[in-house]
Amino acid sequence: MFNTWPRNLSAAVALATLSTSALAQDLSFNLPAGPLASTLNAIAGQSGQIISLEPALVQGKRAPAVIGQMPAEQALQKALAGSGLQLRVTGQGNFSVEPASDNSASLQLDATNIVERSLDATTTEGSGSYAARAVTIGKGTHTLKEIPQSITVMTRKQLDDQDLVDLKDAVNKTTGLVGVQGVGKGMIITSRGFQIDDWQYDGVPIPRNTYALGNWATQDLIFFDRVEILRGASGLLQGTGSPGGAINLVRKRGQTSPTVTITGKAGSWDHYGLQLDAGGPLNSTGSVRGRFVADEDQSQSFVDYEWSKTHSLYGALDFDLRDDTTLGLAISNSDGESRPMIRGLPRYSDGKPLNVPRSTYGGARWNHLDIDVTTLYADLEHSFNDDWAFKVGAVRMDETNKGKSQRLQTSGDGINPDGSGIQYADFATDFDATKLGLDMNVTGHFDALSMAHEVMLGGNYSKYTSDDKFARTFNNNTTDTIFDIDHNRPDISYEGILNTPGGQATPSKYDVRQKGLYGSWRVKPIDSLTLVLGSRVSWYDYSYKYATQRAFGAAIQQPESTANETGEVTPYAGIVYDLSREWAVYASYTDVFEPQTNRDASGSTLKPVVGSNYEVGLKGELMDGRVNTSLAVFRYDQENRAVNDLASGMICDGWYCSNAAGKVRSQGIEAEISGEVLTNLQLFAGYTYNTTKYLDDPDNEGKVFSTWTPKHMLRVWGDYQFSGDWERVSTGLGFTTQSHTLGYEHTYDVAGYTVWSARLGYQLSKEIGLAVNANNLFDKRYYTSAYNQLNGNNNFGDPRNVMFSVKYTPEF
Repeated sequence: MFNTWPRNLSAAVALATLSTSALAQDLSFNLPAGPLASTLNAIAGQSGQIISLEPALVQGKRAPAVIGQMPAEQALQKALAGSGLQLRVTGQGNFSVEPASDNSASLQLDATNIVERSLDATTTEGSGSYAARAVTIGKGTHTLKEIPQSITVMTRKQLDDQDLVDLKDAVNKTTGLVGVQGVGKGMIITSRGFQIDDWQYDGVPIPRNTYALGNWATQDLIFFDRVEILRGASGLLQGTGSPGGAINLVRKRGQTSPTVTITGKAGSWDHYGLQLDAGGPLNSTGSVRGRFVADEDQSQSFVDYEWSKTHSLYGALDFDLRDDTTLGLAISNSDGESRPMIRGLPRYSDGKPLNVPRSTYGGARWNHLDIDVTTLYADLEHSFNDDWAFKVGAVRMDETNKGKSQRLQTSGDGINPDGSGIQYADFATDFDATKLGLDMNVTGHFDALSMAHEVMLGGNYSKYTSDDKFARTFNNNTTDTIFDIDHNRPDISYEGILNTPGGQATPSKYDVRQKGLYGSWRVKPIDSLTLVLGSRVSWYDYSYKYATQRAFGAAIQQPESTANETGEVTPYAGIVYDLSREWAVYASYTDVFEPQTNRDASGSTLKPVVGSNYEVGLKGELMDGRVNTSLAVFRYDQENRAVNDLASGMICDGWYCSNAAGKVRSQGIEAEISGEVLTNLQLFAGYTYNTTKYLDDPDNEGKVFSTWTPKHMLRVWGDYQFSGDWERVSTGLGFTTQSHTLGYEHTYDVAGYTVWSARLGYQLSKEIGLAVNANNLFDKRYYTSAYNQLNGNNNFGDPRNVMFSVKYTPEF
């Protein structure tokens, strides 16, 4: 079998049947004191063991810290010390937990009244590790070494240690990705030089970054167990997927024993937060489990006048309908209110950054923004038998965005040396979008022709519809300068702009639908070799309707922009060769297509952008899976990009038509290591060398394609848990460094930077943990990589700041 993790109970028990020598093998554990159920689950996950128990036995019980090198059996014995429970090991090497009293009813492994649950191999919560055991981003469950592409998992421990609560911050701490501030309040995520606009939620892809006068997608991480990241073309997973990769956010689920965590935070710029995270069984058998998360966060900013408040709620229920069928339902809501600065600051006309304080605010006191996101999740998993399983998942996201903002830009190309040349742009936005996603697949394993096979067949569907409108007006200024910005200009509204000379509005509607059928086949001609073949057939329909409305006038409907693709085939092929139990080499090839809306001189829509992704690499699962490593060399060539057809003249709505003739290339090297590299030391380190270039373009040939992608990126973070007399103390240290990027105009550099961060933790008692995180330790002044322009969108990185946290996990 390719999947080395249990697909159901009987397979799990078979996998847990180990030799006595295997049970005695030392593992490295770094588990703080906590709920007994969580500690047992963590030991099970790290050792690959299955522990049979009645959930009621561990309810309300605590486990001491389990730290050091020891066999799994010894770790379990240590966790059960003082609990009134005992560990039983069968002759086949299986574990069960039972009352210590001889008079209590003994629990037998095959008893029908026993509820047996094993830790999901992919769950990282409670594992205490930076190394993920397996992932679900490629459909089904596979170890990282089994997938012939670059995979990174940001585990719950790493997210917590680095205090990463926002997706943009998280991707900027991992290998190869860049999260930049878009034209709006939200983020743009790029990998290998290309945007990742469709994000997956429990494997269901939905569009999150369709442009509507800016980029507005925001995502906090408190609802999620981990972030799975695939770098490289992902067309097999999501059709018109990004050639850069895919992101899968895997949500938290109800636990098998009661757990409550209350976290309070206080930090720089009056930043305060309070979070409740509770879960556990809701009936005596544990067949119904729940989870509830509530988070309140508010903060001022290092930028004058800026502030933000976010209220987040999450509730989840998981029902074991039968032994082989589980239904999961959840709902989340994030309501964010803020006074933001949209589009950042401009630059001097020669491309140099402004000589202004980092606290400089370009907006008005009446800037205001509300982003409300409500998401519904549902999934059903059913195992037909040991080898065949079915899963269906659905996501619906309703997202509203209402705001008004003064945006500071320039009346020309950049600010004059004396600070003059600024322009105030007033914008009012009212966006309303709905995203729907559905994914279903069947996975199966069988033997044929003396070879092991795994097949996966599935289909998915997504729909994005919106009802958007924005209004704007521009106000040239002859007296104010960049050193004397007016924050008290008259308040604005959508209707007010349309009653102001020079004002204009653009109501618009998106309707984007995509569906596809996909499949893959994995076969092992010999034990050490895996061949992977896959393909997807996609259908795509795109419609964008908009109107223009001048001040005091009626709206004028503009021509509809459409694109349609039918039966687009995306092939995939890979090979994995196991050099040993720990090391494997791999190679893969996949295609990607991206529809275009540009038209040629005949009026026809251009054929899709297509690309070919090649990758070869080496992966390792070391120290019994406690450490993951990878090294990859990749190249992606993309062609049929729209370029201006200068020869035909301006005959397409007053502008040049297009030809499908442009070509670009992204290539480079990536290396990564994650996990417990030394006893008690969890480490994440990822290096990327990436170049992007226009190969064929009438205006940009030879230039850098992705201006905000650094050529060199290195992200490092380590956390060390002391032992012995210092076992209450843990400490972390890391940095992110990158080389320079380019401004949009290709005429100036945006300087690279190195920023250090640190953490100090102290376990005050079994129930209370203290920590302080410090970011930008040396107070580096720098601009973040973004859509940097002379005219705006230049944002300072955060100055030095600290966050204190208190985490309380009560005993029951």
